[in-house]
Amino acid sequence: MIWVEPFLNEVRMRPTLLEVNFGQGYDLRRFRSSIAIHADCFEWLRKIPADSIHAVVTDPPYGVKEYDFDQLEKRANGNGGVWRIPPSFDGHMRSPLPRFTALDAGERLRLQEYFREWAGLILRVLRPGGHIFLASNAFLAQMVFTAIADAGFEFRGQIIRLVQTLRGGDRPKNAEEQYPDVCSMPRGGYEPWGLFRRPLPNGMRVSDCLREFQTGGLRRKPDGTPFEDIIQSERTSQRERSIADHPSLKPQSFLRKVVYAALPLGEGIVLDPFMGSGSTVAAAEALGYSSIGIERHQDYFTMSQTAIPALAQLATRESQLSLARAHTDQQGPA
Repeated sequence: MIWVEPFLNEVRMRPTLLEVNFGQGYDLRRFRSSIAIHADCFEWLRKIPADSIHAVVTDPPYGVKEYDFDQLEKRANGNGGVWRIPPSFDGHMRSPLPRFTALDAGERLRLQEYFREWAGLILRVLRPGGHIFLASNAFLAQMVFTAIADAGFEFRGQIIRLVQTLRGGDRPKNAEEQYPDVCSMPRGGYEPWGLFRRPLPNGMRVSDCLREFQTGGLRRKPDGTPFEDIIQSERTSQRERSIADHPSLKPQSFLRKVVYAALPLGEGIVLDPFMGSGSTVAAAEALGYSSIGIERHQDYFTMSQTAIPALAQLATRESQLSLARAHTDQQGPA
């Protein structure tokens, strides 16, 4: 028995295939079936093997500049910058949100060029038939989605996350009493996610693509019904926010549905090139999928090391129902 423990320790320290193929010398952290890498995704995407990723699920910086280091510092200090610090509503303190309507023509052009370049890099590393699921917002979706299609992707529609938030619906700023019956924009009730696919090779059918690349379609829901483009959701719970204090944190109950659909055969690698605190990687971990998260901000990369396993362990309503059904099936008919 003396030699067993050193041998087991050596096995634990051996790099996984994900680390060997995708680490590229960057600082990384290993989880059960995934890795998180501290890197700029543009730089990293230029280095990894072509046709090596099966799906992308990500929530990018919508306005590009809201996650610049100076803007994050302004947000943390309560100064705003591009981040709008909204007033309280019926006693509820709302989270800061980027002022996308404040982007000027030059910044909008930068936005389009940014996503066109990014999508071109993704096109190289994504397998033929692989899908992108990309979170956006009502203001910028048209520009962002067009830029990605211009890079060579097929636009396959939108996933509509139905979620009632406290964002929007405000009276005109500094003139609330003068115009009490006016709101400057609608109260938000949905979040659009763009769905894109790398084109299949000429003459290839979806069934052929599934056999050769394990891509081309979307995975049906666990009960066998089709994946749908409208998903009822809720705001991210305080429990999840206490684990990962990220301004764009999406709930596990929603992300696990999207990540599940991203791998049609339940095998392959899901990439989140804008990982943040790691919620997409956590969803993949909860499902037993392999995934890679890329994050350039040190604070968020550090946060992900504890947030990913903690978020992955959370039980959602759907997972609790699945456990209940499994228990009922094991018990048999009454």
